[in-house]
Amino acid sequence: MYLGIRTDSPRAELYLYKADSLLSEKTWQADRQLAHGLLAQLESFLAARDIAFADLEGLFIYSGPGSFTGLRIGITTMNTMAYALDIPIVGVEGEDWRTRAVARLCSGETDRLVLPHYGAEARITKPKK
Repeated sequence: MYLGIRTDSPRAELYLYKADSLLSEKTWQADRQLAHGLLAQLESFLAARDIAFADLEGLFIYSGPGSFTGLRIGITTMNTMAYALDIPIVGVEGEDWRTRAVARLCSGETDRLVLPHYGAEARITKPKK
């Protein structure tokens, strides 16, 4: 089983694959509650299908470009899960990101650590004083 997420916009997405077949998907309006609700969404998504985190064989994530905060939260969560579960993780960009990510996992690839691609330089505001 491969679990995938996309958190680059206010609308978050979850995907569950068995090999290269999509078993289930879910989207929800995360907005500014992503950090607060992501783990609960992951737990309920898997529990509804009678799947435990230990049943996962790999993780995949949309790595950008997109929202700084959304990508940071999603990628950090998935990197932590991959490390804790000792399973492969891949990050992919582009329109066909899911297809390419699942193909990479099926062929045994791993990034070991996914880094975000924000699509632009950081905009750092100057202190007021």
